[in-house]
Amino acid sequence: MRGPGLLATVLALLLVAPLLVAPAAQPAQARTAPVRCAPRKGSMQVAEPWAQRRLDPKRVWPLTTGEGVTVAVIDSGVDLTHPQIQVAKEVDYTGTGHRDCVGHGTAVAGIIAARYMKGVPFHGVAPGVRLISLKQTNEEHGDPDTLARAIVGAADSGAGVINVSIQTQDNPKLRQAVAYALGKDAVIVAAAGNTTAEDGTPEAAYPAAYPGVLAVGSATSDGRRADFSNTATPVSVLGPGQGITSTWPGRAYASGLEGTSFAAPYVAGVAALVRARHPELNQERVRWRIVATADGGVGTGTGAGMVNPLLAVTAILPLEAVDAPVIAPPAPAPLPQGAVSRAAPVDQGAIDLALAIAAAALCGAALIVAARVFVPMGRRRGWRPGREG
Repeated sequence: MRGPGLLATVLALLLVAPLLVAPAAQPAQARTAPVRCAPRKGSMQVAEPWAQRRLDPKRVWPLTTGEGVTVAVIDSGVDLTHPQIQVAKEVDYTGTGHRDCVGHGTAVAGIIAARYMKGVPFHGVAPGVRLISLKQTNEEHGDPDTLARAIVGAADSGAGVINVSIQTQDNPKLRQAVAYALGKDAVIVAAAGNTTAEDGTPEAAYPAAYPGVLAVGSATSDGRRADFSNTATPVSVLGPGQGITSTWPGRAYASGLEGTSFAAPYVAGVAALVRARHPELNQERVRWRIVATADGGVGTGTGAGMVNPLLAVTAILPLEAVDAPVIAPPAPAPLPQGAVSRAAPVDQGAIDLALAIAAAALCGAALIVAARVFVPMGRRRGWRPGREG
């Protein structure tokens, strides 16, 4: 009797198990359910922003527009319908679709790679790059674990530059993801973070504070550090981050944007230009070149100062020439004796003879001229002497 009773109990548990599991699975499904997608409305009109005039990346375009470099934007997604943005690949880590329901990711992508369009005064820093979008949030912030997965995914997709305009706290998975991407030779550009009155004492923002990451602070139109730009994060350089204009969902534009999250893509675009122009440089050398050519910073949180696209691409830096095991070539061996013939001594006798011949020739020419003048005159007078005056 014990056997049939045990069998009946097992069958009953199997029938009830789905009912017990289903309620626990509902929250996970709710997290991936579609969210209300309603970014604030943008404008169909756009003016040339001060950041574009200040950096003037078009001066670099005769040399490179970033072609051949893949740039990953890890953000809230990108509006794939915007006429100035061309996305080669998009990955959604949220389960809510590729749409940008915040606008943040579309603005970041436009700063980096908005295509030049005739009659439109706005364009990106490096319009020739291959842009990929990795959506990791539907909000202003995201989950550190999801961010870590996106960074690894960007590195595996061959991104030469990874833009992370997100600030979060230190996380083991995030730290490992950054190390992994750096090991894959990706330049990671991250926002240094913003501070507000509610934050109190500023804290370092991650992943910008990790070693090997190019941390970007925010600058105003007069070149100084913006008041909200985090000083606790070890800033590498500054980028324009106040009063920013960029692309926006709905095939539109937004102005008045501010934050280190909009300063970072300016530097990411410059990193792409450097990688395209100097493909021999690894990620560490690219970071060093951008820092070494910045305009110079003054004060805490300014790093090396405002990023300079033209110098970052064109400057001749002495340390980059010291790659060979021999710093200077050895001195050439001396020429063998007699390899160069000496000048012949001056032949003074020949010179004197030539002068004598020349003088004789002149005298002869003078006699001939005199004969042609005076002989006819003598014949006309019958060779008689002339009269005395």
